[in-house]
Amino acid sequence: MKYLLATAAIAPLLMFSFANAEALSADAAAEAKPAAEKAVQSAGGKNHGEAVFSTGVAKGRDRLDSATSTSALRASEFETYGARSLGEVLRNIPGIRAEYAIGEGNANYSIRGLPLSGTGSKYVQLQEDGLPVLEFGDMYQLGTDMFMRSDLNLSQIETIRGGSASTFASNSPGGVINLISKTGDTEGGAVQGTYGLNYGEKRLDADYGGKISDTLRFHVGGFYRQGEGPRDVGYTAYKGGQIKANLTKTFSNGYVRVYGKYLNDRTPAYTFIPIRVTGTNADPTFTSPTNFDIKTDLLLSPYVSNVIRLDQNNNLAQEDLRGGQHAVVKSVGLDAQFEVNGWTITEKFRFSDVGGGTQAIRPIAVAPAPLLAIGNGGVGATLSFATGPQAGQAITSPATLNGNGLLTTSLQLDTKIKSLNNVTNDIRASRVWDINGGSLTTTAGLYSASQDYATDLKFLTVLASVAGDGQSTLINTRTAAGVPFTQDGYSSYGLGNAFRRSYDMNYGVNAPYASVNYHIGKIAVGGSLRYDFGKVRGTLYGAELGGGRVGMASFDMNRDGVISTAETKVSVLPLGQPGHVDYDYNYLSYSTGVNYRVAEQLAVFARYSRGGRASADKILFTPAVNYNTGKLVDDESAYDTVKQAELGLKYRISGVTFNVTGFSAKTGERNTQIVSGADGSAQVLNIVRGYEAKGVELEAAVRRGPFSVTAGATYTDAKITSDAQRPVLVGNKPRHQADFIYSVTPQVELKNATVGFNVIGTTSSYAQDTNQLKLPGYKLVNAFVQVRPMENVQLMLNVNNVFNQLALSDSEQAAIPATGVVLGRTYLGRTASATLRYSF
Repeated sequence: MKYLLATAAIAPLLMFSFANAEALSADAAAEAKPAAEKAVQSAGGKNHGEAVFSTGVAKGRDRLDSATSTSALRASEFETYGARSLGEVLRNIPGIRAEYAIGEGNANYSIRGLPLSGTGSKYVQLQEDGLPVLEFGDMYQLGTDMFMRSDLNLSQIETIRGGSASTFASNSPGGVINLISKTGDTEGGAVQGTYGLNYGEKRLDADYGGKISDTLRFHVGGFYRQGEGPRDVGYTAYKGGQIKANLTKTFSNGYVRVYGKYLNDRTPAYTFIPIRVTGTNADPTFTSPTNFDIKTDLLLSPYVSNVIRLDQNNNLAQEDLRGGQHAVVKSVGLDAQFEVNGWTITEKFRFSDVGGGTQAIRPIAVAPAPLLAIGNGGVGATLSFATGPQAGQAITSPATLNGNGLLTTSLQLDTKIKSLNNVTNDIRASRVWDINGGSLTTTAGLYSASQDYATDLKFLTVLASVAGDGQSTLINTRTAAGVPFTQDGYSSYGLGNAFRRSYDMNYGVNAPYASVNYHIGKIAVGGSLRYDFGKVRGTLYGAELGGGRVGMASFDMNRDGVISTAETKVSVLPLGQPGHVDYDYNYLSYSTGVNYRVAEQLAVFARYSRGGRASADKILFTPAVNYNTGKLVDDESAYDTVKQAELGLKYRISGVTFNVTGFSAKTGERNTQIVSGADGSAQVLNIVRGYEAKGVELEAAVRRGPFSVTAGATYTDAKITSDAQRPVLVGNKPRHQADFIYSVTPQVELKNATVGFNVIGTTSSYAQDTNQLKLPGYKLVNAFVQVRPMENVQLMLNVNNVFNQLALSDSEQAAIPATGVVLGRTYLGRTASATLRYSF
């Protein structure tokens, strides 16, 4: 409560919001509203007219006439942040909790205290140009943002939190984040080069758009980058790029746009690392192990990257962890809108061919090397280097190995995407009726989607050292009798019976929806409904399905004719014993709200919503499905619901905006979470739980001459209200949920230069739901300078985490262990980059 009072106290001093939060890109606004309504107003007061917003609503309308909580970021804004990933951009949006320490892709996103019991963006849908990139945002090892990039193609990012998001998009009860592309409405382009000043990365971006004729325009752009990246891994970890293009034909009553995207990009997965911790659970101090910097180092290295495993057909295969998070997307789409006899008909279609995979190393246990040697060979076991410059040499002093004496039991994660292909179509018709001096807007639409989820997932167990500068190696052990316990660093070519899985699934969604909104005078009242019908069909292979299926077998992995100890523990797929999935589901989402325009500059609103989210792959390999019949054991497992109430105020005057929204949300969910067991094994925790969150979010901005400040803050009071497996957790705060998160960006824009900084902060949170070990709060300062020495030329300097502060994202351990070392993730230390841009 003290943070809520503090927010209220400083609110009059912070009469500011996103400087462009009221603006929709000119071309999108032009296509969203009739000619008389095309004016767009920026919060800076440079333009006059309506502030139009189109994401998650029936028709684009002035935000002060809409009972929703929305935000928008223009490209010119998030360019100043010097963001190294999409997550670093989205962390600046009020109400959104972004955990992006994993790097580019597979970050965790949540809204307004909705839980992050697993990974990804379960309750938040990430879109490009109004359609989802993936139907589900939290698939195993594969988050939606892995297949999205922020580059010069972006016009702006719109977000809607709660409200009508659940009825204008499937599987989005928390909200929608929509990346909107440039379409060539403004002729021109740019080319820019970015160079990492204290880290290895070079990047080239370019875009151009304009008119081909009076009724035909285009836009094309993309990027390519290459380098080691901001963490020391000892190889080129970032490599690839993206190209996007669109062509728009306008008519007297509408437009048709076709577009395409090709993304082929590799980035590393920044998984857990060993972190020393002293003090108490309530007041811990986190530091780096000797010769290992937790702000710049990883366990990734060229010496841990080789993967020997069995493929989906149980044949010997080889992979390389240096492939990292490999995203390959080839998509084509159509976007059209026409005015026909008073009706506005909108059609959106996209087909995406999505492939690639994820390779990473993830420690599941860390301990002094002598202790792990006993666990991997018994008393008297000896160690030697399996890979690296000293391969084959004995480790004579395990207690001082690499100066820190630490050894990890780690998993080589290898997820191969066979198909994440998806087809989506959204068609709607809207009409505005003049009734009794007011306007009635009616909308009806149908959303249809088909989402493949065909992947091959395997985890292999290795012993790895803890060394900085990309020097970690695999380690071998022998028993006291000299018998090899490991082979080439592998203690097992699997992980028990778990995590050897092959999926071949398809999720079909059909969702009719409708809305009505009546606006008369100062009052707007509306409601919307959506009914999702889902079909889930597929086949699974995996040892966890029960029925006596084989999970481990002996296999001569190195083809030397001898079965070693490690080769008796090889995960295989029971190809003759598949599990079947064949079930349907349906659920209703609804939302209703009222908005009162108190004055031209001021509006208040209230809204209540209920939304649903299909359970997707996280209930597979759990007792929720009977794999002989393919049906759900319990129909309630098919989807989770979120109920939300909102009460908000929006104020706008030339140069100043201020928006504040109070919220309350209740959630019931089923999920799975991979955790490290006390014995150093990885375990799957099946979650059947209820949550409740209340709070307030603030966004504001002020512009006076060359000076502007934008800010956002969210206070959240969240708790676990029920837990079928662990009732002792009831009443606890959900893991990673801070009471208060905020961002503030002041800047001064002069004729030839712009200078400012961006502050991201959070109060403390708990590492896990048991509410023992606290993750300290942090404040990260990111500075930027833009110099324009001549027309069309701009030089930008961005320094993230200027003061090189240590900030933890998470910890696997719920409490400080006896070893004094946890496995966690940290945000990057200080990184600096320079960009030279030429606009034309």
